[in-house]
Amino acid sequence: MDDDCEKTLYRGFGPVLGLPVQDARVDLAALPPNLRAVVREAFPPVLERAKEPLVGITTDGHVIPDLFALQDTGWDPGPASRAATAFLDGLTPAQRGEVLFAVDADEWRMWINAFPNWDPHGLRLEDLEPTQRERALAVLEACLSASGFSDARTAMKLNAALGELIGQYRDTLTEFSYSFAVFGTPSTTEPWGWQLWGHHLDVHCFIIGRQMVLTPTFIGAEPTEADRGTHKGLRLFDEQRTAGLDLRRSLHPEQARQAVLHPSIRSQDLPAELADPVNGRHLGGAAQDNRVIPYAGLPAGGLSPGQQELLLHLVMTYAQRLPDGPAAVFMESVEQHLDDTHLAWIGGSGDDDAFYYRIHSPVVLIEYDCHQGVFLDNDQPEPFHVHTIVRTPNGGDYGRDLLRRHLAHHHPQQRIGR
Repeated sequence: MDDDCEKTLYRGFGPVLGLPVQDARVDLAALPPNLRAVVREAFPPVLERAKEPLVGITTDGHVIPDLFALQDTGWDPGPASRAATAFLDGLTPAQRGEVLFAVDADEWRMWINAFPNWDPHGLRLEDLEPTQRERALAVLEACLSASGFSDARTAMKLNAALGELIGQYRDTLTEFSYSFAVFGTPSTTEPWGWQLWGHHLDVHCFIIGRQMVLTPTFIGAEPTEADRGTHKGLRLFDEQRTAGLDLRRSLHPEQARQAVLHPSIRSQDLPAELADPVNGRHLGGAAQDNRVIPYAGLPAGGLSPGQQELLLHLVMTYAQRLPDGPAAVFMESVEQHLDDTHLAWIGGSGDDDAFYYRIHSPVVLIEYDCHQGVFLDNDQPEPFHVHTIVRTPNGGDYGRDLLRRHLAHHHPQQRIGR
């Protein structure tokens, strides 16, 4: 690739060279000793935080009680349980030992949307036989809606498209460079779940009977559209971007004054904590399971009925990754807490603008962030590099609150781990 091509590789930007990534890990040994500590400090302390007791994201350090309940959502867990059992049955004993964890294991929380600088747990899809890999993906397909499965697979393929685009990191920027783990024993009545994690895709699915929790879920892409190569035409986040802009543009000036925290998303116009090269403006990313995040922006109680519908539609673009029953219960919970929901916005609202938004209530935290380049050299956020995350505050992530309730009711002699 000549110099001119490199400089205009994607929408005027070229590749970043020399990142210390190999085999889907940050290779600290490849760095000079004086840089190792710097790079290590730049990444969130995932392993250390995973050892802390899980409280959940709160607004003030105190969990709001009794937000979640064991219930029948109408979803049939049978296909998911059978798919996970078939996956496990197709593994060797050694592989089962690597992929299977206790239902409350710390490994639930050992994930990162970038690349770990530790030995990752689980089995890497890249290393599985094709039939084994297909069975792992069948677990995802049995648990997610058609939209959710498509989003996950598109993120994986866009990861490969990035590798093709820049012609580098071909052992890392691939379609199957993701780790998969199973927690508990697949069942139609007892709690269990699975985790798929790696670059720009981290999905945590907790299942208990006919109920499901699908948070934290991080989905991102750089770029959000493949304009060439094997995966040409694949796109992500059109709905989430359009719905966000529709809501923002519906605000009258006084509402916008409350919702818009900063009118510019350019790094030099933001406080340092909102211009982090790893997390951008995200507050709920990896290692942030217990973060205190006060409400900010515009309370949804001050929106008109039409604007509230726009907000709920925006939330639904994320909730629709769940199967119908769990998605409906999720949306009912969001509606019940609509008056306590807040919209925060950073950046512009033009067709080509980069921006960030956050929807935050007692039962949901959604973040959408246009990010600066990591593998492309744009040093300011651009609309074609997007990170999104969905969390369940107040102890709902990883289904932990539901697991506590289940054990207290059905297995009072058992104690939950961290």
